Amino acid sequence: MKPMFDLTGKVALITGSSRGIGKAIAEAYARQGARVVISSRKLDACQTVADAINADNADGPGEAMAVACNVSDAAQLKSLVDTVTAAWGKIDTLVCNAAVNPAYGPMAEIDDGAWEKTLQVNVTNVLKLCNLVLPGMAERRDGSVVLISSVGGLKGSVNLGAYAISKAADMQLARNLAVEWGPHNIRANAIAPGLVKTDFARALWEDPEARARAEAAYPLGRLGDPEDITGMAVLLAADEGSFITGQTMVVDGGGVAAGNRYS
Repeated sequence: MKPMFDLTGKVALITGSSRGIGKAIAEAYARQGARVVISSRKLDACQTVADAINADNADGPGEAMAVACNVSDAAQLKSLVDTVTAAWGKIDTLVCNAAVNPAYGPMAEIDDGAWEKTLQVNVTNVLKLCNLVLPGMAERRDGSVVLISSVGGLKGSVNLGAYAISKAADMQLARNLAVEWGPHNIRANAIAPGLVKTDFARALWEDPEARARAEAAYPLGRLGDPEDITGMAVLLAADEGSFITGQTMVVDGGGVAAGNRYS
């Protein structure tokens, strides 16, 4: 009988996976038997993660390769997909984790460049990458897309408005992809983490006041670690998640349920 959450034989492409949540998801997928593609802007950082995964899974089916890609560049997105399919023949799971947040402060003060970059990278190019990958999934009538959103997309924010808007758009993108591609047996979901201790969110969790607010707002009384997101990511990639689509799965220590905010 096949073990639950077994990803053996699946190929997973995870953007922004040289560190943080993306890295933790890649490591978890490999432990479950998947072949994982580590991708971010810097090849050396990707290769370091891929080498560590391969060493940890030397006796198992899990495997990793490194492919550099700047997700703000549409040509590099196509090259990324072409490289993966040439090497491993398919992409079963696409995890869109890479994101930017070039502006911190009220939206009244954001300049056009920061606004446009936030939406281009976090929304427009996520759709472009999906449109490169999903036709191959449709041919095999199987696939899963996981968009890493944020609880910021569920509420207003004084200082993270543009980022929050882009993450709300990702939730809607997951719903639309689910409707459009569901007839091809492709699932699309979003994960909305709370405040997780990553380099990306360092400005928040290293700020004593912001950290204290978050810890007080979360019923579990602590911030998240990247590994806290991996269980949901594995479920959404595995056969056990085959009837879940169009959803935003909140993983935030209970913060949204408690109705508090930290930003």
